Amino acid sequence: MSDNSIKTIMDTTMDKLRAMVDADTIIGTPLTVGEITLIPVSKVAFGLATGGSDFPSKNQQQLFGGGGGAGVTVTPVAFIAVSGDSVKMMPIYNELTSLDKAINMAPELIEKVKELFPKNKEHNIPEL
Repeated sequence: MSDNSIKTIMDTTMDKLRAMVDADTIIGTPLTVGEITLIPVSKVAFGLATGGSDFPSKNQQQLFGGGGGAGVTVTPVAFIAVSGDSVKMMPIYNELTSLDKAINMAPELIEKVKELFPKNKEHNIPEL
């Protein structure tokens, strides 16, 4: 099998994938709406297949046949909302696992716990 032909197919396919998917695809371009900045977050999945074969020939010329293909899926999963000092993850993907939900709720939970324990200087109790 011709290594150059397979390499050419692989290189071309990977170049096309790089053109379709980059870091800006996962963390999108921020959008400003009033005083709030929204940053889109997406999940990217892709598949790649390449193959080839040498064929017998009656003359000395090498005959090669090959092909390649790829597929990409981009699924929006959340927005990061930034307003002043506040940053919040707003998921839009409905199939979140329990762990994903817990991670998304953690910042809000920490803020609520902090509100329950205000800093008390008289008793020298540290703030959480």
